[in-house]
Amino acid sequence: MIHLQERESNMTLLIVGLLVFLGAHSVRIVAEDWRTRQLARLGETTWKNIISVVSLLGFALLVWGYGQARAVPLDLWQPPRWTGHVTALLTLPAFVLLVAAYVPRNRIKAALGHPMILGVKLWAFAHLLSNGRANDVVLFGAFLAWAVVDFAAARRRDRLAGTRYPPGTTARDAAVVGVGIAAWALFALYLHGWLIGVRPFG
Repeated sequence: MIHLQERESNMTLLIVGLLVFLGAHSVRIVAEDWRTRQLARLGETTWKNIISVVSLLGFALLVWGYGQARAVPLDLWQPPRWTGHVTALLTLPAFVLLVAAYVPRNRIKAALGHPMILGVKLWAFAHLLSNGRANDVVLFGAFLAWAVVDFAAARRRDRLAGTRYPPGTTARDAAVVGVGIAAWALFALYLHGWLIGVRPFG
């Protein structure tokens, strides 16, 4: 009974953190007109500061809740061992997509428009494959659902606004891929084990 109550408390904390964090990043999806009014009233800097503070609060809550939930896990299923290797490999293009969002004039961003959201989608999907505990399903499932909805909304805004992204260059493409691979290797081989406690390659 004690473990059940503790598990429910930790999951509640995780869910609240996700609602706050993803909610802060969903204002443009569900309330574009309201967001526009707040930007005009508060100014871009103040608005961004508010969103940043709310996001940090939500992130802290979800990290805390997820960490506590891992201590009292609830197994929903046991993924095959090979799915861990698939997850590690799928996160490689996810890192490349994340880098593409910040390097100007690359062909990946020109083609996809919002590579960071796609990177989050791929990261979340990859982790759902190899994690069968309730806290993992809640965390990665929430991020996957948010990324699917956010990408569709972002592309719809692009179509309505007639947004065109500048064409990329070979040098910028090479930089995106190179930095993405290096960041993935650093995280997969060293930082993931240190920060998360799980070594993707054993």
